[in-house]
Amino acid sequence: MRSEIRPKANTDSIRPSLSERYLAVRSLSEALARPIAEGFMARQTMPEVSPTKWHLAHVTWFFERMVLAEHQSGFAPHDERYWYLFNSYYNSMGPMHPRAERGRIERPDVSEVLAYRAAVDAAMLTLIAARGDEPALAQLIELGLNHEQQHQELLLTDILHVLSQDPARPAYRADLPLVSATASAMGREDGAEGVVEIGAAADGGGDGDPFTFDNETPRHRTYLQRHALADRLVVNAEYRAFIEDGAYRQPSLWMADGWAKIREAGWSRPLYWSEHLSTQFTLGGERELDPHAAVSHLSYYEADAFARWAGARLPTEAEWEHAAAALPVDGNLLDAGRLQTGGAPAKAGDGTGLRQVYGDVWEWTASAYAPYPGFRPLAGSLGEYNGKFMCNQMSVRGGSCLTSRDHVRASYRSFFYPHDRWQALGLRLAYDA
Repeated sequence: MRSEIRPKANTDSIRPSLSERYLAVRSLSEALARPIAEGFMARQTMPEVSPTKWHLAHVTWFFERMVLAEHQSGFAPHDERYWYLFNSYYNSMGPMHPRAERGRIERPDVSEVLAYRAAVDAAMLTLIAARGDEPALAQLIELGLNHEQQHQELLLTDILHVLSQDPARPAYRADLPLVSATASAMGREDGAEGVVEIGAAADGGGDGDPFTFDNETPRHRTYLQRHALADRLVVNAEYRAFIEDGAYRQPSLWMADGWAKIREAGWSRPLYWSEHLSTQFTLGGERELDPHAAVSHLSYYEADAFARWAGARLPTEAEWEHAAAALPVDGNLLDAGRLQTGGAPAKAGDGTGLRQVYGDVWEWTASAYAPYPGFRPLAGSLGEYNGKFMCNQMSVRGGSCLTSRDHVRASYRSFFYPHDRWQALGLRLAYDA
């Protein structure tokens, strides 16, 4: 198998920093896993959740299988069984262990997975030192690092679900800071009207980022109707009012599939909220519900129903991206160390502008996750990374409190099924002007 990466621009100076970036990303994964007791690292509480040790091994499989196997002279696999156990969904690369049964993998144990990581890291650093200035190879490695950053967020959201299902409901880290959000009125900001450009150029991000996923391309024109966006995210107090108004019992607020889902699953509140609506399970354990923090762990159906109840709608991803493109990547992201949502920062000095565009929660949009006009997936097995999921899912934007700052950008598109809510998913309102 030979996978091709379309080279990006501005890679002449990537070699001196690539090894440092590689070490930083790989080290962060292990640091995020460190607070998790070994007994929890193999647990799987639902099909969407993967065990911690599986995440640590899978991202390593990516570098071994996608990079070393194709570019290292005299390559030999660390353990050929791992190619089956830790393949996620790359059918072109052979069979894989079923996703819903990853919790049944007893061996390798955690120490063996860490040894696997160390062996692959040593080989990768040797390869980077020898050939890291080759643009196509450097971009393939950068893809692997961005892939690992995606799994860092999944590692945390998956362990949150695992811990929430334990009768003792232990905290991932009891020392996480308790920071109360401040009250902030919701305002509106008028959006652009007319033809605008969104998406990333083939030689780099539309907002200057040197790396983009293939699903962010090509940059293209689209038309925006007159509209406005809420200047901050919806918060817990507002969503609690929605619940207390009986919204989960009003079919007129819900998409047909959403109404069927909440009845089938018995949903009456966001995932991790207590029945009395006063506490929320977090990575810091059970904590008081902060009324002014962004509401999180909502399905698309719940976000859409809230927007209807509020006399609004969800933004399209084009509306969101065009508004975000002029703003710096800043906010309550993983680097802030809070690992839970917060409130909107104070408005700019002139009293205008969107807040919480990046961080806190991924924002559901009204847009189906679909290919842009002219989209072409990457060649070879890497074409399975994004393109084959462009069906029956919805786009989300902006990153969350568990997303690394250097991983997100205005053109970044993530996606989930409408019923998913174990991720840090919330919403911003939009209005037809």
